[in-house]
Amino acid sequence: MSDPPYVIRSFRPDDFGGYVQLNVEAEELAPTGRCTSSQVLAQWLGRPNYLPERDLFVAEAAGKVVGYMDVRPELGIGRAVLDCLVHPEHRRNGLATELFHRASRRARESGARVAHVNVAEDNVAAKALLSKLGFGFVRRFLDLRLELPEVHLLAAEQVALPCRHLQRGEEDKLAQIQNRSFAGTWAYNPNSAEEIAYRLGMIGCSPEDVVLIFQGDRPIGYCWTAVSLGEDAAGTNKGRILMLGVDPDYRGKGIGKRALLAGLAHLKSKGIEAAELTVDSENAAACALYESVGFKVSSTSAWYEKTLD
Repeated sequence: MSDPPYVIRSFRPDDFGGYVQLNVEAEELAPTGRCTSSQVLAQWLGRPNYLPERDLFVAEAAGKVVGYMDVRPELGIGRAVLDCLVHPEHRRNGLATELFHRASRRARESGARVAHVNVAEDNVAAKALLSKLGFGFVRRFLDLRLELPEVHLLAAEQVALPCRHLQRGEEDKLAQIQNRSFAGTWAYNPNSAEEIAYRLGMIGCSPEDVVLIFQGDRPIGYCWTAVSLGEDAAGTNKGRILMLGVDPDYRGKGIGKRALLAGLAHLKSKGIEAAELTVDSENAAACALYESVGFKVSSTSAWYEKTLD
């Protein structure tokens, strides 16, 4: 039987059910850890500075959504991040190639100068396709994991410098310390207070999951954590370190480790059994910090880049 004809088009609001179903089916057939919660997916599509009817393309076959390409413009650093998913039963039919072409045009129109794609290091097919499309490898990131029951952690109140949780209305404080901490870091796009407030309002996130370290009234470091939805395949309750930053003026004083330990203690207090995070393999200081606490590499991913003509 011949393959069904495919239609690639812009996302429409009535595609949402099919979009969710695609994520669910793809994750069941080829698990990657991708979120399949309809509530979280809806929140993801509603994030600031993003419009799914403009920035999301779907591949349709016989009235069913069988693939999509998400285009996330980050014009503060002149790039667009592309995220592609094709149903396992419809792969190797050229859908990803067509979706990438459509996404590249959208990225150029948005004003992005380069396109970035992140894929699992062991995804040979995706890496081969990206190479064929003109993308080149630029960075390797490490996925780390720490089993919390095996680690003795400081409680937040034991940290030498004043430490407390973020409060509603303080999103600008987090935006300032975050943008200052990561200025000039590879692929970091400065965040606005609006974007941070939206992220903190998503399922599994809240202001109390951000620990701030102070010098007087000035935030000089932070650890932003989040609780993952559901258990992993082994039945473990997981959490994540989303961001860990220290003001450049206060580096080399152990602030990062204090913030990290306070964040991990917060996760542990919520019954979290394992903490995960992702770090740039070229960030030697961060890698050394996480290793000193006991994090170990669980997997790796590769970033690919293509200059947009």
